[in-house]
Amino acid sequence: MIAETIETKLTRALDPLRLEIVDESHLHAGHAGARPEGETHFRVKVVSRAFDGKSRIDRQRMVFEALRDEMASRIHALTLKTLTPDEDSKA
Repeated sequence: MIAETIETKLTRALDPLRLEIVDESHLHAGHAGARPEGETHFRVKVVSRAFDGKSRIDRQRMVFEALRDEMASRIHALTLKTLTPDEDSKA
């Protein structure tokens, strides 16, 4: 399952304090990139110390790099919220 792969790869790459992965594929049925079996559209929240001192774009690049193979083949859309622990505690 793609969600499990996302969890494994982001855990390995970013050692997150919190990682939330939501499959939103059912919301995109019939849209471009959607497949009948699902697992194409995800919303991911990552809280990690690895993001300290990084811009929002650099953080997203870190996630995309960790999921490079999946983004090239199985994942059509990925909505990201990338936070440092300090930012998460203020939310």
